[in-house]
Amino acid sequence: MYVFDARIRYSEADCENKLTLEGLLNYFQDCSTFQSEDLGLGVKYLMELGQVWALSSWQIDVERYPEIGERVKVGTLPYDFKGFIGFRNFWMEDKEGRRIAAANSVWTLLDLKSGRPMRPSQEMIDGYRVEARLDMEYLPRKIAIPEGGEAGTELVITRHHLDTNYHVNNGQYVKIALEYPEEDFEVRRLRAEYKKQAYLGDVFCPVVYRRERSYVISLNDRKGEPYAVVELTGKRK
Repeated sequence: MYVFDARIRYSEADCENKLTLEGLLNYFQDCSTFQSEDLGLGVKYLMELGQVWALSSWQIDVERYPEIGERVKVGTLPYDFKGFIGFRNFWMEDKEGRRIAAANSVWTLLDLKSGRPMRPSQEMIDGYRVEARLDMEYLPRKIAIPEGGEAGTELVITRHHLDTNYHVNNGQYVKIALEYPEEDFEVRRLRAEYKKQAYLGDVFCPVVYRRERSYVISLNDRKGEPYAVVELTGKRK
């Protein structure tokens, strides 16, 4: 388990003075990165091995969005390894220990040269020390795509979308998808399924499926094949 203290910053908030969903996701990504760096299993370690942990799916359940200046704790724990797949929980809680949000994530270890999945070393498994998973609802990784979608605005991938692995950062897919719900729609659950990596110069051709309490946004290539599928479930404010 790894936990760090934080305070919600102005730069992370929306026009209602609350942490954005993208900001929450970034806290979770930073938390797992901090743990990996402190264990000596971080970015440089993986680069030397020619490996990368690629995110396969997110599920983030939000109880509420904390406000600017609020002090919070952010935590993560790996809870299982199966072959080349790793499973990791995240959470955010307030200073009284009440849960603000919880998440489940599935990761695949890839060889950078071949792009093929590979099993983590015993050093990785021993370093992370799996623990009991969080008490939360666990939904399937795969997201069903409805019928009757509408085309969104094409988007060309530029340098600011990329991370240290030179592909589109996981949070950028969510940021792009969040442009499509109505302004008064509050997301209480995010699910994201990552299908393939996107790189500099690639083009996203979004298709948006609107339902009563949710949106499904498929971020496709020009052939109609998805890079990622994002489902946003919530309610009107």
